[in-house]
Amino acid sequence: MKKLINKPEDFARETVEGIVLAHPESLKMLNDSYHCLVRADAKKPGKVAIATGGGSGHLPVFLGYVGYGLADGVTVGNVFASPSAEAMYEVDKAIDNGAGVLHLYGRYGGDIMNFGMAADLAAMDDIEIAEVLVTDDVASAPKEKADKRRGVAGLFFAYKTAGAAAEKMFSLAEVTRIAQKTVDRMRTMGVALTPCIVPEAGKATFSIGEDEMEIGMGIHGEPGIHRTKLQSVDCVVEDILKKILEDLPYQSGDEVAVLVNGLGGTPKEELYLAYRKTHQILMEQGINIHRKYIGEYATSLEMAGMSITLLKLDEELKELIDAPAYSPFFEQSR
Repeated sequence: MKKLINKPEDFARETVEGIVLAHPESLKMLNDSYHCLVRADAKKPGKVAIATGGGSGHLPVFLGYVGYGLADGVTVGNVFASPSAEAMYEVDKAIDNGAGVLHLYGRYGGDIMNFGMAADLAAMDDIEIAEVLVTDDVASAPKEKADKRRGVAGLFFAYKTAGAAAEKMFSLAEVTRIAQKTVDRMRTMGVALTPCIVPEAGKATFSIGEDEMEIGMGIHGEPGIHRTKLQSVDCVVEDILKKILEDLPYQSGDEVAVLVNGLGGTPKEELYLAYRKTHQILMEQGINIHRKYIGEYATSLEMAGMSITLLKLDEELKELIDAPAYSPFFEQSR
């Protein structure tokens, strides 16, 4: 294991400490706990608050999307590990503006259990809680069981639309509807070329041959659809987009937002190669690209690989996608 770290057991805490020291105008810890981060700007009475969370190791997910037009608070676990229900509850209390809190996070067992317990604790304080699980990974379950899918890079789009709705002072029911609509209209699939190493484990999360890639692998190393010999980026994009486009499905005349996401160890040049082919395929099928995002939006430490997410837009979602947003890891003007 070659990493620029101190003690492996301190990795998550020291990472968060470094981020808060670098961005004190944007983020602050609650009760000096690196597990609980909230926006540092003034709260807005009557605004729906959005809470998210999950394990470390996926920057910018999750804490990178706490900011204006995005989420209001995040609970941070150790690498690939769910944070505690108690920490989630502390964040809920801190960010509540009197209009309720939306729990918005990826569908993983430990997070579901702990966010559920946090919601029960918040209810005893008369804080109204709603929940939307992001389930965009088409590789993780068949279409007839889409509600069982994992949440991956599409989390970004859910933060963006729900966060914009909250800034517009939509009600909790409406912010929740927007978040669920976004989840229902987006699909993601990725490819992994190498494993990553969890600092405390000190060894690779899975093994893969030097001449192999895995289509559909999850961001923690969960199995994908199939393992194959290395292919050209054009072939990989064709494979991924074929499955995404068939799953919703999409049709000529649709407008989409596109996310080409790096998993942590892939150069941006290669992501632009993937976008080049994505653009070509969508144009050939008459699908118009309204916005595109290319870079690292949801990673897995130093794993090499990438994912593609498509969000099918309508006029309502276009307005929310186009709304301004800011965090230390993401900035968009209209």
